Amino acid sequence: MATETIESTEETLESAVESFESELKGELVTPDDEAYDEVRRVWNGMINRRPALIARCEGVADVIVAVTFGREHDLPIAVRGGGHGVAGRAIVDDGLVVDLEPMNWVHVRPDDRRVRAGAGATWGDLDRETQLFGLAVPGGAISDTGIAGLTLGGGMGHVRRKYGLSCDNLVSADVVTADGEFVTASEDEHEDLFWALRGGGGNFGVVTAFEYDCHPVGPEVATCFVWYDGDRATDALRFFRQYTEDAPDEVSVLPFYAWVPELDEFPESSWGDPAVAFLGCYVGDLDEGEEALRPIREFADPIVDLSGTIPYVELQMMLDEDYPNGRFYYWKSLYLDELNDEVIESIVACSERCPVPLSTVDIWQLGGAVARVDGDETAFAYRDAPFGLNFEANWDDPRETDAAVAWVRESIAEMREHPEAHGQYVNFPGLEEDPSRVPFGENAARLAEVKSKYDPEDVFRAHGNIEPRE
Repeated sequence: MATETIESTEETLESAVESFESELKGELVTPDDEAYDEVRRVWNGMINRRPALIARCEGVADVIVAVTFGREHDLPIAVRGGGHGVAGRAIVDDGLVVDLEPMNWVHVRPDDRRVRAGAGATWGDLDRETQLFGLAVPGGAISDTGIAGLTLGGGMGHVRRKYGLSCDNLVSADVVTADGEFVTASEDEHEDLFWALRGGGGNFGVVTAFEYDCHPVGPEVATCFVWYDGDRATDALRFFRQYTEDAPDEVSVLPFYAWVPELDEFPESSWGDPAVAFLGCYVGDLDEGEEALRPIREFADPIVDLSGTIPYVELQMMLDEDYPNGRFYYWKSLYLDELNDEVIESIVACSERCPVPLSTVDIWQLGGAVARVDGDETAFAYRDAPFGLNFEANWDDPRETDAAVAWVRESIAEMREHPEAHGQYVNFPGLEEDPSRVPFGENAARLAEVKSKYDPEDVFRAHGNIEPRE
């Protein structure tokens, strides 16, 4: 009797999957398909999950069909946009992946300075279209990052201090909710959901399209990209602290501790040596930008100075080769209320202990437009912090995984001993080991209320979850 019951259950499930597939315009990929291993692969090689089903959605109708199937069969649902998230939220074991990659369209309205894009678009897709009109949406620092995950987690990019975070420029979002309903969230409708989507992560529904405000950027921008000897790291960060005290909003700078890559642009004698680099840009007049960035370029004798005036799209792609698909990544972050000498010394000490030299330790200059948004206006927390700190372990040899992860975790723990350190950037969360109060702070309770309204049964529970209030 037990065998007959199992066979009957399998036949019922097989029939349900066949019905699901017939309702999709897009492709349904299963573990038996030749394309399965390729389709389930995400950017971070550390993530190796095996979903039961991958629905390659062509449009909103496909998304509704997929969410309905997942809910009715109690499958954990992951949503894939660009598949670039370091925590691997785009994929889930034994569940359903709602893959939005085919929905990668971009429509610009230059007269309105607005752009609408499908949730499968990347920042490279968006920049390609908006830059035709000398416009940009504040995006990430790697062009193949998906717009969806970055925006829902906040979105820090090269023009953040002038024009804010990606989520600050979101005008509306089309969403398929847990019950399969299609809604548009904005300041005028579903305001509570719109609040949550701006920095609260992706646990409230499947966002199928994003509408943004655009800003005049480029087509060329003044940049600094200069590398100094690692022995000067402490002095360099003290200089950076002083520089940020009166830097204009047009300037956004990212100093990072790194190791000199074996590339022709760098002197061969410096390859593999520790270094501190400054990467930044100025949004506005090119001559004014060159002058504003000049102090960073003249701090000391550089290993190499790659600064100059370049196309904005080139700046957006500058780091792409450093973050290839399949490399192993483990990143974890926090915010700093102050970059005092004690904090700087800890940052440098942690950096020097890094066991995998493809890694970096990044300090994001914040403030400016980021801090001028009221703390309760969006779900993005910790807006008042002037700096973000990210320990970014990157490596190619899987045998180095334990050491790399341990270094990041130990470094974050050491930095949290400083009273100036708190919180976590939603998009740099390790493997989401921490409770929701860490990345969302005081907004965690309000996010739980929104979750209870739009997903009371916790359908979207696969990753980075905010549990509904009971």
